[in-house]
Amino acid sequence: MSTRRSVLVATLAALSAFALSPAQAQTKTDFKVAWSIYVGWMPWGYAADHGIVQKWADRYGITIEVTQFNDYVESINQYTVGAYDAVTLTNMDGLSIPAEGGVDTTAVIVGDFSAGNDAVILKDSDNLADIAGRNVNLVEFSVSHYLLARALESVGLSERDLKVVNTADPDMVGAFQTPDVTAMVTWNPMVSEILTLPGANNVFDSSDIPGEIIDLMVANTAVLADNPDFGKALAGIWYETAALLTADTAEGAAARAAMGAASGTDQAGYEAQLTATRLFDQPADAVAFVTSPALETTMDHVRTFLFDKGLLGAGGSSPDAVGIEFPGGTVMGDAGNVAFRFTDTYMKLAADGAL
Repeated sequence: MSTRRSVLVATLAALSAFALSPAQAQTKTDFKVAWSIYVGWMPWGYAADHGIVQKWADRYGITIEVTQFNDYVESINQYTVGAYDAVTLTNMDGLSIPAEGGVDTTAVIVGDFSAGNDAVILKDSDNLADIAGRNVNLVEFSVSHYLLARALESVGLSERDLKVVNTADPDMVGAFQTPDVTAMVTWNPMVSEILTLPGANNVFDSSDIPGEIIDLMVANTAVLADNPDFGKALAGIWYETAALLTADTAEGAAARAAMGAASGTDQAGYEAQLTATRLFDQPADAVAFVTSPALETTMDHVRTFLFDKGLLGAGGSSPDAVGIEFPGGTVMGDAGNVAFRFTDTYMKLAADGAL
């Protein structure tokens, strides 16, 4: 199953073949939302299946169609060409695909960040520095690649000290069991399975870079500006479902079981993934996160990685090529080309009980 992590550089080339026609900026009543399978995004599918989406759409006199994609990359492609008004994606992929492609995009909901779901795993060593000289299997140009870069920085190494081997995510567990594979970067549920294998050691994971691999619900900025009730409905849907997800009740357990089954595991497996996820079920916590100066530091790391890998466009002369706006109006990069934005507007409404 494709996941939120499987972004291939070919996606960027594929998008250039489209005549981009971003969702039109106008007042409207019908909206389309795309999502894909990942622990932090399962609430969107659950909300659609259990009437929560319908409840909040009715509250604002709109309709919201929520569609699951088995292919994460394709969900972003469809959003980027204007077929969807909103989509679930990571902060890195939001900047490198729709924003870099010219689609002004706003992060409406900061849903969670990875706090151990992504890991660097070595065979027969518990010392990260021993990765030097090895082949490292990962999904190239994904957040696993980013995690590797950050891990290497922490021990004074760089990619020049090893060789990256592009490996599809469904092949990870089997590959690790072959003699030639001694280093891997991947994500859950593969991490949990690999770490049960002989000789496997977690030497660095996303809990070592807290708050850097962020899972979002984003929307087309122009659509959101002309239809603020859409943003309010998205916030209402998220926080009602997240409250249920985290509830220590029979209803909460049933919701976690349903989300686990929908993601290809069970309640126990899903709850294990949640322990490695910093879920923002409280809107005030999400507001504090998105307004913290730490977010600017994170996005500087992300944009530098993308620029170094040539993922901010062939014409990008520096990491400043695409402007990033933060709550309060601060802009990082080209203020004349702002295409990726963080806002606390809708999360703050939820925190204030004003939805």
